[in-house]
Amino acid sequence: MLPETRGTQEEEEEDWGSCVKAGGTGELEPQGNSGAPRAPSRVNMAQVGVVLAVVIGTMALFLHASIHKIEEGHLGVYYRGGALLTSPSGPGYHIMLPFITSYRSVQTTLQTDEVKNVPCGTSGGVMIYFDRIEVVNMLTPSAVYDVVRNYTADYDKTLIFNKIHHELNQFCSAHTLQEVYIELFDQIDENLKQSLQKELNVMAPGLTIQAVRVTKPKIPEAIRRNFELMEGEKTKLLIASQRQKVVEKEAETEQKRALIEAEKFAQVAKIHYQQKIMEKETEKRISEIEDSAYLAREKAKADAEHYTAQKFAESNKMKLTSEYLELMKFQSIAKNSKIYFGSTIPSMFVDSPALKHLPVAGQSSADPLTTEVPKPAEKSKSHKG
Repeated sequence: MLPETRGTQEEEEEDWGSCVKAGGTGELEPQGNSGAPRAPSRVNMAQVGVVLAVVIGTMALFLHASIHKIEEGHLGVYYRGGALLTSPSGPGYHIMLPFITSYRSVQTTLQTDEVKNVPCGTSGGVMIYFDRIEVVNMLTPSAVYDVVRNYTADYDKTLIFNKIHHELNQFCSAHTLQEVYIELFDQIDENLKQSLQKELNVMAPGLTIQAVRVTKPKIPEAIRRNFELMEGEKTKLLIASQRQKVVEKEAETEQKRALIEAEKFAQVAKIHYQQKIMEKETEKRISEIEDSAYLAREKAKADAEHYTAQKFAESNKMKLTSEYLELMKFQSIAKNSKIYFGSTIPSMFVDSPALKHLPVAGQSSADPLTTEVPKPAEKSKSHKG
């Protein structure tokens, strides 16, 4: 420590000025009556500035170490002296005791963990490698404390990475290379997801597996070439099979087209046939109607004629009297162009049934035709009148 100086500010400035004038070396020279050396006040101010700078830097360092930020979708867990504190913090800025308390940020949204270069041995003893296996998982915020306490903040290494190795090797050891590489490859991701979720439901409730994506494994080059040749042959077989199916489909199409055409013609012919039948039935009905109408007309006509004849006969029967017959005789005689005189009457008159019952003028009714008619002197021609 420097000796304490006393005096006013003016004395200190004078002493400093005299010290500078004494050679400019900055060495202290005895001044005053006491003979003791004096230190300038600027040295004390520099020391105070250094101390303040150190204090401010230390405080800034402490503040920087104590203030931290938690991103959205994460929770902060704290360790104090290696012990996990029970209260996680949400997103935002937080303060902790520096150098005593530490924190870890745990993601609570969907995240994808990649497991790379996973070896796997098949049941036939062939070693294959899966380049990358992606596991999409999510940890619920309520399960963060229990999972971190049981499996640390790097819980995915224990619960996912190690489990992927275990489950994948179990699957490969139970199947052949053909099944793992080709036949059952599409089932590996679903089997891994179910197996992981089943284990996590017991070991870490709250951690869920959303999806598992498995890339095609690497196999030995010789086996890979054999598989490629086999796939090539399968492709050829598939092409031939598809070509055969195309030919069969074309033949089936032609057959169906011919069948459709035949059915169409058959239906058209059936329709025409039914149309003709309907036309004939219509003509038959029309003919029946016309026949029935004609029959009715003829029957009515015959009935009318019958009725007319019947009435005419009845009328004639009523007219058939001796007076009427006599009248008709004389009318008939009057219409004749010839008149016969003599004792013999032509047989056409005598044989007439109607004249047999008629009496001749001048004879009795008992024998009208046996009475002799007087003979005229000579036969003369009749004259009209």
